[in-house]
Amino acid sequence: MDNGHLRFGSTAGRWVLLTTVLGSGIALLDGTVVNVALPALGADLDADMAGLQWTVNAYTLTLAGLILLGGSLGDRYGRRRIFLIGVVWFALASALCGLAPNVETLIGARALQGVGGALLTPGSLAIIQASFAPEDRPRAIGAWSGLGGVAAAIGPLLGGWLVETAGWRWVFLINLPLAALVVVVALRHVPESRNPGAEGRFDVLGAALAALALAGITYGLIDLEVLPIAVGVLLGAAFVWVEIRRSPRALVPVDVFASRVFTAVNVVTFVMYAAMGVVFFLLVVQLQVSSGFSPLAAGSSMIPVTILMLLLSSRAGELARRVGPRLPMTAGLVICAGALLLMSRIGPGSSYVVDVLLPAALFGLGLSAAVAPLTATVLATAAERHAGVASGVNNAVARTGGLLAVAAIPPLTGLTGTAFTSPEIFTAGFRTTMLVSAAMLGLSALITLLTIRENVLVRPEHRMNCPVTAPDPGR
Repeated sequence: MDNGHLRFGSTAGRWVLLTTVLGSGIALLDGTVVNVALPALGADLDADMAGLQWTVNAYTLTLAGLILLGGSLGDRYGRRRIFLIGVVWFALASALCGLAPNVETLIGARALQGVGGALLTPGSLAIIQASFAPEDRPRAIGAWSGLGGVAAAIGPLLGGWLVETAGWRWVFLINLPLAALVVVVALRHVPESRNPGAEGRFDVLGAALAALALAGITYGLIDLEVLPIAVGVLLGAAFVWVEIRRSPRALVPVDVFASRVFTAVNVVTFVMYAAMGVVFFLLVVQLQVSSGFSPLAAGSSMIPVTILMLLLSSRAGELARRVGPRLPMTAGLVICAGALLLMSRIGPGSSYVVDVLLPAALFGLGLSAAVAPLTATVLATAAERHAGVASGVNNAVARTGGLLAVAAIPPLTGLTGTAFTSPEIFTAGFRTTMLVSAAMLGLSALITLLTIRENVLVRPEHRMNCPVTAPDPGR
C-alpha cells in the first residue's frame, strides 16, 4: 500500500486487477464471441444482413451512447457499486438474448446488454486508475489491456466451440456464471472509490441526445437513408451545444479536451477502432461463408492475437512509459494495416496457416504494440477525480468508431440483403472492406506520429493531478 494506493505486485493489487479484467472481459468477450455465431443465428432466426448488423450494433449503440453516463455515475455513487450493477444487468440481458425467439427480440435484448456494458466498462478502468499507485498504473493498465485483449480475441474461439457443440444461444448464456464470479470477487476484494467533488444534477439531456444521435446515424447508414442520418447529425450538433452550455457539470466537461494530446489520441482511437470493428465483424463470417471453415476453425483464427497480446501488452505499456507512446503506437498501427492487406486475400481455397494464421499473428503483434500505450496515454493526462469520465470518453469514442464503421462500410461494399449466403458476393465485399480498413489504420498511424508527444508518460504521478491541462481516457 502506497499513500492509500495499491502496488502492482501485491496480493490486493492482483485481486483488483483480476476483478476488472474479468468484468470488462465479459463485455469484450461478448463483443467478439457473437460474431462467429452470426451465420448460425441468422439461419435459425431467418435474419438478413441488416438483421446481423443490428445484432452487433444494437449492443454497441447503447454502450457508446450511455458509457459517458456510466462513468459519471461511478464517479459520484462509487465505481465499484456501479460496476457491479452493470455486471448484474449485463448477465440478465444475456439470459434474455439466449432465450430470444426471433431476431427482433434478440436485437432488443442486445440493446439492454449495451446498457449493462455502459455501466461496467468505464468502471473497470476507473477502478484501476483510482486504486493503483501512480508509478504502477502503466504496468497495471498494460496488464489490463493485454488480458482484456485476450478476452476479446478468445471470444471467436469460444463462440465457435459453443456454436458447434451447444448451439448459438450458449454464446450468451455463458455470461451468467462468469458474471456471478465477478460479483463474488469484487465484493470481497475491490475497494470503493468515488470523486468527492461530484455534485449537482446529471446531464440526462446530454445522454439522451448522444444516444439518439448515434441511433439516427446508425439506422441511416445501415438502410442507406439520408433523413435519419441528417436527423442524427442535427442531434449530435445539439449535444455539443448542450455540453458547452452546461460545462463543467456536463456529461462531457469541455475542459477534459483542453489538452491537444487528449484530443488527438481520441481521434486515433476513433479511426483505429472503426477499422477493427469491421474486421472482427466480417472476418469470422468470411472464413465460414467463403472459405468453408467450421465455426470452431474460424474462431481459432484469433489464437495468435490472444497469445501475442497476453505476452506483449504489459511489456508494451512499460516500454511506452520509458520511451514514450508515439513510436510504439505508430509502429503497431502500421503493422496492423499490413496484416489487413494480407487478410484481404482470404477467400475460397485459402490456406489456413498461410492466409489466415500468419496475418492474424501480424495483427496481434501490431495490437500488442499499440493498445496498451494508447490506453496509458489517455489516462496519464486525466485528473484522477475525472477517472470515470475520462475512461467513459475514450470508451465512447472507441465504440462509436466501431458502431459507425459496421453500419456504414458493409452496405457501401455490397454486403446487403442475403449477401452472407453467397460466397462470391461476400468475398468481393470482404476484400474491399479489408483494404478500406487498412487505409484507416494507416491514417491513424500518421495522426499518432504527428500529434503524440514522446514524454507524455514520463512523469505520470504529476500529470494525474492536473485538472485542466491534463487529458487522457482509457478503454
